This record gives sequence, structure tokens and C-alpha cells, in this order.
Amino acid sequence: MTSSLNSGSPAPSINVQHWLRGDPLSNFQLGKIYIPVFISITCSGCGPALVRLAQVHEQYRDVGIEVIGIVTADEALAEVDAWVTKWLPNANIRIGFDYSGEMDEDWMNASLSFHVPQAFIVDRDGSIAFIGHPAMLEDVLPKVIAGSWLASAEAKNAEEERIAEGETYAAQIVS
Repeated sequence: MTSSLNSGSPAPSINVQHWLRGDPLSNFQLGKIYIPVFISITCSGCGPALVRLAQVHEQYRDVGIEVIGIVTADEALAEVDAWVTKWLPNANIRIGFDYSGEMDEDWMNASLSFHVPQAFIVDRDGSIAFIGHPAMLEDVLPKVIAGSWLASAEAKNAEEERIAEGETYAAQIVS
């Protein structure tokens, strides 16, 4: 199994069937940076990650950064809504619910990402700049904003490690 969604790849579509918070978004606007983050209400680290992501959104809002929480199809809408309200009572980021599992397939599976929370950074050109744990955003995001991340050795090393880990995990699942 190989990763077909990598740094530098065009970002896949946004295929959210229901928006729990925020206005609907059907595509990425060039010139803005988006951070879609896949989360689950059964993940113990996803609630705190969501709170931190809301802070990142506020911190970088003026430079055109938008965080989008994506919850996949295996959870009930009412449960997700209650969970989001618990962690973000004054939600300031979009939260989308993917009933179909299409985003999970196009983003998570295509990038060999098997664990949540998982963050993606879509750069101003509509390409994937980063795939990884949201805790890494504090270091990576300023470099993406400055335009220095993708060409860096640090980015190449992080991408190689991510792919190797994903391929190893995928091989363990198959066997």
C-alpha cells in the first residue's frame, strides 16, 4: 500500500454532507490556508486537540488561516453535536460531518493516515503542505505561512517518516 496523497499533492474536495458549526464550505479558496483536522468523539485526545485548534484559528485568523474539524461517518450526529458543544461551547471553527466516508477515503486513507486527530495543511495554492499530528502545527504553520516549509529538509524528513509509518501500519493491518 502506498500513499497517494502527499505534500505537494492537490488537496482533495471537501465532501461534507452536514455542517454542525460554521457556514458550508464546498471548496478551498486560493490565497487562504486551511487546516482540515479529522477527529472522533471516541478519541481521548481529540477534544483537547479541538480546543487548541480553535486557539490556532483565532491566533492566525488575520493572515487567512481557517481550521475545519471533520468528523467521519461512524458516529451519530446528535452525539457529535453534544461532544463539540462540550469542548467548544462558543465554537469559532467550522465542524463538518462526513456521513458518506468519502472524505475519510480521499484524505485519511489516501495519505496512509490511520489515527486521529490528524491534521492537514492546505496552502494558499490549494496543495497539501503538511500531514501530521495537530501538535506539530505550532512549529510547522509559521513556516507554511512564510512559504519556507515545503522546500525544507525538515518537511522532506517529516514526510518520509509519515509515509514509512503509514506503510508499516498498513502492512500490519493487511497481514
